[in-house]
Amino acid sequence: MVPELRKKEIMDYIALKDVAYMKDIADELGTSLSTIRRDLQALQNEGEVFIMRGGAVKIVNRDFDEPVIRKKLIKSEAKEIIAKKAADLVEAGDCIYVDSGTTTVAMLKYLGGKNITIVSSSTQLMDYMPIKDGKCILLGGEVRDDLESVFGSLTEKMIANLYFDKSFIGANGYIEDGGIYTYDLREARKKEIVKEHSKVTYVLVDTSKKNKYAFSKVFELNECVLITELN
Repeated sequence: MVPELRKKEIMDYIALKDVAYMKDIADELGTSLSTIRRDLQALQNEGEVFIMRGGAVKIVNRDFDEPVIRKKLIKSEAKEIIAKKAADLVEAGDCIYVDSGTTTVAMLKYLGGKNITIVSSSTQLMDYMPIKDGKCILLGGEVRDDLESVFGSLTEKMIANLYFDKSFIGANGYIEDGGIYTYDLREARKKEIVKEHSKVTYVLVDTSKKNKYAFSKVFELNECVLITELN
């Protein structure tokens, strides 16, 4: 069986139970225990399941956004590929917006020497400064520590007075022929205003977020350019 189809069957089986055991999953799918272990490890790396002691596994609760400290460990290689692609799109003289989020912020390390203006709502911007030939502006607002992000009415007012050549936005999910989604309504509103004030809006997401919903729809997929590790 194709690994991706097998992982889907594994997720379907676990979804029927609060906690499932690797041996039971292997028996149900008629697959070796070593294969199931490998698939579950891959699913855990993608943030879909949590492997417990004793060979038990459960689905990760996705009704909330993961903290940055955990996100950095998920799909790290894909995020670096996406970050490099995004940074290559930035040209000398651009004024860009870099959203909060591990994938978007990862592009900051590739922006040196471009003679640009960088506006960000991520408090992680401070960790990358100084950026050679980059003028950096950190937006103000309410701070959400776990996401290392600022948002709220003050942030929105600041963005409303700015215009960007390119914006690079993060998301928690996207639906083909559908929309871009995030868990927090305030983050959604911030991203929407940024899009309205940008010539081009790029959404940076790895393919593990494909065909996944989150609480709040930000805007339609056809209103932005999607950058994944595969395109």
